[in-house]
Amino acid sequence: MTDTSSVVDLHGRPLGVLRLSLTARCNLACPYCCPDSRDPEGMLELQDQLRLIRVACSLGVHTVRLTGGEPLLSDRLEPLLSSIALDRPAGLKELALTTNGVLLSPERALRLKRAGLDRITISLDGADAASLARMAGLHGGAKAGQSLLDQVLSALEAARSAGFDPSQGTLKLNAVIQKGRNDDQLIALARLARDRGVELRLIEYMDVGSRNGWSLAQVMPALEMVQRVTSHWPLDPVGRSSSSTTSRWRYRDGAGHLGVIASISAPFCGDCNRIRVTADGQVFTCLFASQGVDLRPYLRAGEPETQLRERLSDLWTRRSDRFSEERRLRGDVDKPHAEMAYLGG
Repeated sequence: MTDTSSVVDLHGRPLGVLRLSLTARCNLACPYCCPDSRDPEGMLELQDQLRLIRVACSLGVHTVRLTGGEPLLSDRLEPLLSSIALDRPAGLKELALTTNGVLLSPERALRLKRAGLDRITISLDGADAASLARMAGLHGGAKAGQSLLDQVLSALEAARSAGFDPSQGTLKLNAVIQKGRNDDQLIALARLARDRGVELRLIEYMDVGSRNGWSLAQVMPALEMVQRVTSHWPLDPVGRSSSSTTSRWRYRDGAGHLGVIASISAPFCGDCNRIRVTADGQVFTCLFASQGVDLRPYLRAGEPETQLRERLSDLWTRRSDRFSEERRLRGDVDKPHAEMAYLGG
C-alpha cells in the first residue's frame, strides 16, 4: 500500500495541494496577468503529468487544481482527467479547474464532469461590458466586453447544468479587484453572484510577475472590499479554514457567501500547503518565487518514481517560503517574480 502521509516543510506546513499548469497561453490578455502568446519548450507529456500527480499524492497531496494560462486551450486536459479516472491515486480527494469560461460550452462542461472533474472556478473581473473589456485586455471596447460577459455567464450556466453545484461549493466565481481600474464593479459583481446563487471570491491585486506594473497603491484591501459589500447586504464573518486561501463571509439575508483572498493585506503564508508545477515541468514552492526547479529529468520514461518522490520530498522539507508575510513586514516589493500565467496563479 502506498504511503500517503504528508511531508512537512521547515515551518511545519504539510503538502496538500498541487497546482498543475497545462499551458502558459490564454485567449484573454488581462493586464494584471500578462499571459504568454505561446507555450514554453519542453512541455510535459500526459505520462509525465500522471506520474507527477501520482507521486505528489504519495507525499500528501489531496487536491489537484488544473490551471493555465487558460487550461481549456490545452489538448491535454480531457485525456488527463480520463486517465486519472481510470486509476485515481490513493489520497486524491478533489480535482479542480480554474478557467475564464470562454471555451466552457454545455457539451464541454458535461464532458469534464463525466471525466471526473469535481470543481470549477470561473473568473470574471467586471459586470459591465466596458469594464470587462478593459480588465480582459480586449480590443473592441464595450462590444467585445459584452460578448465576453455573455460567454462567461453562459459558462456558469453550462457548468451548473453539468452538475457543478454552487450550493455544494463545486462552482465558484473569482474576481481580481484593482483599485482605480475595476473597484467600481464590486457591488455589481456581488449582485451578479447573489442573483445566480454563486459564491464570489474577491482577490486582491497581487505582485506576481514583473510585466504588470504592480504598485501597492493599486491594491484594495480585502477588508475594504467587505465593508463596501456589507453596506449593501450585511455580512457576518465565517472565517478562514486551515490552509485555505479564502476568508469567508455569510450574507445575513441568507443569500449565500462571499469570499476574499487577501494575499497582500492579510497574508496566509503560515499554513500554505500549495506547490506549483508549470506546463514545462518547473516546480515552484511559492507563488512569489523567482525561479523554479526543473523536474523533467525525474519524469522521463524509465526513471524510477522513487527519484521523483525523493526530489519533491527534499524540495518541500527544505521549504521556508513566506514571501507575503516578509513583504508585509519589510515592505520588500522589488524582488523579481515568475509571471502569473506561467505559474498558473
